[in-house]
Amino acid sequence: MQITIPGRGSIGLDQIVLDFNGTLATDGQVPAEVVELLGQVSQRYPTYLVTADTFGTAVPFAERLGIPWRIVKTGEDKAHFIASLNGGVAAVGNGANDGPMFRAAALAIAVVGPEGAAVAALLAADVVAPTIQDALQLLLSPARLIATLRI
Repeated sequence: MQITIPGRGSIGLDQIVLDFNGTLATDGQVPAEVVELLGQVSQRYPTYLVTADTFGTAVPFAERLGIPWRIVKTGEDKAHFIASLNGGVAAVGNGANDGPMFRAAALAIAVVGPEGAAVAALLAADVVAPTIQDALQLLLSPARLIATLRI
């Protein structure tokens, strides 16, 4: 999907890459409302989870939903994964190790959730959302992105 941002040009959104812990999940658990929104996003865009799987819940979660996943150790691993994908990637995360992923993405959304957000992620983001629900809604309602990013 191409989104034209007045004063900035077009952003291609062809797939979504989401950090798991601290972004989708809090203490390794994903709220039901987030699961529902993630299902809507993954019907619209190819969606991937990237995680160190600190709590051991990310892989079973992704497999249950049929979402491809990748275990990563560093932010550079996340950036390399995004670089391996074809087309424009929207990246969603909250941690310091999401900064490299954000810089590699066409669109970066930082989430300030219950676990907070690292300053490195905030500085590398294009948009900051107060919750993962709000971040996923941005992907489902691109006019919101246009309103936020227009110059």
